[in-house]
This record gives sequence, structure tokens and C-alpha cells, in this order.
Amino acid sequence: MSVCRVVIVDDEPLARLRMRSLLAQCHCRCDVVGEFGDADSTLQAFKGWRQVGGMPDVVFLDIAMPGRDGLQLARALRAEGRAPAFVFVTAHPEHAVAAFEIEALDYLTKPIRLERLEASLQRWHQRQPAADAAAGDEPDEALRVVERGAWVRVPFRDLVYCKAEQKHVTVRTAAQAWQLDVSLNDLEQRLGPRFVRVHRNALVARDAMTRLGRREDPETGQEGWAIWLDATQEWLAVSRRQVALVKEKMAGRV
Repeated sequence: MSVCRVVIVDDEPLARLRMRSLLAQCHCRCDVVGEFGDADSTLQAFKGWRQVGGMPDVVFLDIAMPGRDGLQLARALRAEGRAPAFVFVTAHPEHAVAAFEIEALDYLTKPIRLERLEASLQRWHQRQPAADAAAGDEPDEALRVVERGAWVRVPFRDLVYCKAEQKHVTVRTAAQAWQLDVSLNDLEQRLGPRFVRVHRNALVARDAMTRLGRREDPETGQEGWAIWLDATQEWLAVSRRQVALVKEKMAGRV
């Protein structure tokens, strides 16, 4: 697993100290390579990194700072060429829209909770190529998840399904399940044609689909279509508009 090179930018020394302390508690491997209290010193440091290599991966960036603020700093770094991912940190949630307009990785409000910080780092890891791919795997052919305090790879070939819940997506293998802070649409693009969208909230591996049938939904009491999964011994609902596609994919398996 690659180490995430982190920069902290905040005009308040105590805030920088708090962020460093939280990063030290994260399960993800992080290396804080710089701390800065203003935009000018940050820009100067990045000029050096661009010249000698070793660019940081993520900048945790306070928005409200004297002089050039965090949003202006992010735009300036983008204008100079390849830029790191930005996680904006602020006590003012009204800045969220502006932050995401420059495609921020995440947006954290103070006081920062450890689990939200972990989610930001997990999001960064999930966007990286699988540099530590096992022999025989193609690059980026695995998801990164946290398991018992450590980052592990879950190869795509082991996944049975991905199901969107209220605030996360559950990814399931035959043996385990994890909750990820990603969108189902993003996963659909990464997983490719080996997975079928059986419902607006679910992707299922083609090879995991055992049989299609009618059954009563235990939650609604209404009869509908569902797919049986031998690997996890459960039914997943299939929307009416997806039934034809599911039949086609099951018939076309070799």
C-alpha cells in the first residue's frame, strides 16, 4: 500500500497540531511532508517539490486565512500544473459549494472527527492505481478497504455485489462485507462489464447470479423480481426495467 504524502495548511498552529495528531491515529499510512501557515510559503514549497520531485498527494487546507485564502491557494496551485488532491477544512460550512466547484476531494468542518478524516483518506486511496497489485492482476483491479485497522485490497474477481445504503455502499464477497464512502455510479464505471446493474441501488457480478425468480419482498410485502446469489445465500431485488438485461446477461454467460 502506497504512503499518502500529506501537507497541512492552516494559519492556526494549534489547528495544525490537532490535524497532525489525528493523522497519526489514522489506519492509513500517512507521511506529513510539510506544514504551513499561509498561502505564500505553501506556494514556495510546491515550487521546490515540482523541481526535485516527490510531490505531496493530499493537502488539508484551511479556507479562512489572512491574505490569500485556501480557495485562492488551491486555484493558484492548479494553475501552476499538476496539483495534489485538496481536502478543505473550515468552521464555515457555507464555503462547501465553492470548495467542490474546484473539485475538492473532500470538505471537513471543524471540529474534525477522526472517522471523517479516515473517510477522506480512504477516498484518496480508492482513486489510486493498485500499485501493489498481486501477480496476475491488472492495474486498478481491486478496491482498497479498511480491515482491522489496516488497508487491504479486495480484488474485483472476489466481489459478489455492491449495494447502496443510506450514506455508504456495502461491498460484499462470499466471506465478508465492508462499507465504503463512494458512489455506486463510480463503482459501476470501475468494475466494468463483469457487473450488472440489477437495481438502482445494486450491482451484481455476472458470474454470481444463480437464478432469477419472483418472490415477496420481506420489507414491502409486495411480489417482485429478485436474483438468488449462491455465494452469499441471499436474494437481491431486481427492478422491472432491469429484468430483461439480467436475463440477457445470465443467458450470455459462457
